[in-house]
Amino acid sequence: MIGQLIEEATLSGARLEAAAGAIGLSIRTLQRWNLQDDNSDGRRGPSTAPANKLAPAERQNILDIANSPEFRDLSPKQIVPQLADQGVYVASESSIYRVLRSENQMTHREPSQPATRRKPKEHVATGPCQVWSWDITYLKSPILGQFFYLYLIMDVWSRKIVASTVYLKESSNYSARLFQKACLRLDANPEGLVLHSDNGGPMKGATMLATLQRLGVVPSFSRPQVSDDNPFSESLFRTMKYRPGYPSKPFQSLEEAQAWVDGFVNWYNTEHLHSSIRFVTPDDRHFGREQMILANRSKLYEEARLKNPNRWSKNTRNWKPVETVYLNPESKVETKLLDAA
Repeated sequence: MIGQLIEEATLSGARLEAAAGAIGLSIRTLQRWNLQDDNSDGRRGPSTAPANKLAPAERQNILDIANSPEFRDLSPKQIVPQLADQGVYVASESSIYRVLRSENQMTHREPSQPATRRKPKEHVATGPCQVWSWDITYLKSPILGQFFYLYLIMDVWSRKIVASTVYLKESSNYSARLFQKACLRLDANPEGLVLHSDNGGPMKGATMLATLQRLGVVPSFSRPQVSDDNPFSESLFRTMKYRPGYPSKPFQSLEEAQAWVDGFVNWYNTEHLHSSIRFVTPDDRHFGREQMILANRSKLYEEARLKNPNRWSKNTRNWKPVETVYLNPESKVETKLLDAA
């Protein structure tokens, strides 16, 4: 019967490994069964019960204690030590968890509403200076355990790094100052601009939030400990620290770290052909030069196809500009737009 069910699933389009895994079998087990002439079930379970198996009375005692008014709002991690303080031992934490799980009692046990982490609101950018993303990363200093802190802001639509400064510490004052300088340098209107970051102190400090409110900026934050909510900055830091020119030794001074970062930013903005924006540089896209670049590429490919049409089975490569970029898109289709830097 199991073999027939798996065969029906695969004929309907399911992958064999997924179909077998849904029933709890491995591909090897199916292969062994198919080699048998009698098609008998070759699985062998334990012939005897474990010697240390909890008796029905012991299981019921665990359930009675876990559901009692004294312990019904606590997890087994809290129940076990409290019982120990009373001179009572009924079972280990893992055994209590196992019993509760078998009785479908592993739901939220506290009377308060369980904590929820809603995904950040989707933000859409159709041009420069609409959605910015920023974060802080560590740079090694000559003193073990101490770091320099790189504050880096990027434009989500163009991928251009609009601000990058190395400081000696994390501070919301530095964050606010850096953001204002970036707006002045690019002559960007902060009214309505979305600034996305994680939940660090410099991001949610009083000075930073007051500055954003005064300028009319829309703050956006990731869920706690969810780095995927800020993918553009995370990808940018990975590009920075995994490129060949990244120093293998610590920076000897703040000035040395800033000089290296300035060189990286210049390369990234003016030379790096970004794969997510049709292999143009962030500067070319930010300042409107990508249209001509991509149009020339498209023309070149059309001419190449006319010269050798037998080499082209389909259309030429897509050199149309990426018009819309999503930050934390709501649908899975839009997730494809979030490529690594």
